[in-house]
Order: sequence, then structure tokens, then C-alpha cells
Amino acid sequence: MTDISEQKTAIRKTLRKARQEHAAALPSAVSALVFRAPPAPVREIIPAGATIGLYRAGKGEAPAGGYARYFMEAGHTIALPRIASLDEPMQFHEHTDPYGESDLTQGRMGLMQPAAAARVVEPDVLFVPLVGFTERGDRIGQGGGFYDRWLAAHPDTLAIGLAWDVQRVDSLPTADHDMALSLVITPTRIYGPF
Repeated sequence: MTDISEQKTAIRKTLRKARQEHAAALPSAVSALVFRAPPAPVREIIPAGATIGLYRAGKGEAPAGGYARYFMEAGHTIALPRIASLDEPMQFHEHTDPYGESDLTQGRMGLMQPAAAARVVEPDVLFVPLVGFTERGDRIGQGGGFYDRWLAAHPDTLAIGLAWDVQRVDSLPTADHDMALSLVITPTRIYGPF
């Protein structure tokens, strides 16, 4: 395989399986505790009053709900991505209920997202989902390119990946449009800042 797209497809398949098996094997008591609040070194680099972009985790993804609750309690505006169509750029809308998620509706691919009427905001700090990452901050996502395009258009955003330890790989094929992360947080380690 020499085509980067084909390599990424194979890597995604392997890493999605590892991520899913890892998440499914965690006892519920452990699952409730991981990613409950960002580690102290990460909290220290988050600017006061920053708008925090997060994601609503899909099956097997590192959960971000604890971070949403933590940052809301700390007085930050919380934002989640909204995808209106696969041809339009991803936008972030305010997420006002990280406890009951009453402000979310079902969107594309069955993912929960803010309603279209929710206020559009621009995150200063963005916690990014991923399929795999390297110790240098390279990231491979789901393959839609939404986060890469958003980060390319907002280069001053602090981009932080959330992942399980099993998602780390030694290297990833990258292209010019692939945006690297500033940090990656796993349950056992912080990689970066890069």
C-alpha cells in the first residue's frame, strides 16, 4: 500500500477495533472515573474565560462529558460541534446542559449535537476526538476531515486530543491537510505540549 488514503483506512480499522475492545472491557466503576476532570498541568494552560470546545463521545471514544461538566462549573462557555451537512464546514454551538443533555438533538450519523438554534461560538481550546495518535501529536480521525478543516481555519486554537492508551501508535501517514495536536491526554499520560 503506497496511497496514504489506503494506509489510513487500514489503520483506522485496526485502531477502531482496539479502541472499542478496550472501552468495552473497562468496568463501569472505572469508566465513570476516567476523564472526569482534566489533569492539573492541562488546567494550568487553559486561559481564564476561554470557550471550551468538546465532543459528544461515540461508542468506544474517550469520554468528554466529565470535562464538559468540569469546565462549565469553572465558568467556561462550552461548545459542541454541529454538522448540518457533509458538504458544509463544522460549526460549534453552545452546549448549556452537560448534565442532562436536554439541549442536544440527534444529528448526522446518529451523533448528538446542539440544536440549530443554539448560539454559534468559536472555541479557544478544542478537545478533539481521535482514532489514533503519535507521541509527536500526529492524529488520525474518523476520516471526514471536519476537525482538520476547522483547525486549519482557526490556527490559534489550542487543540488537545483525548484518547485511550491503546490508540497510541509509533507513526501515522500524514498529508499537508492533517493538523497536528498541541497535546494528547490519555488516562495514564499527557503527551506534549508539542
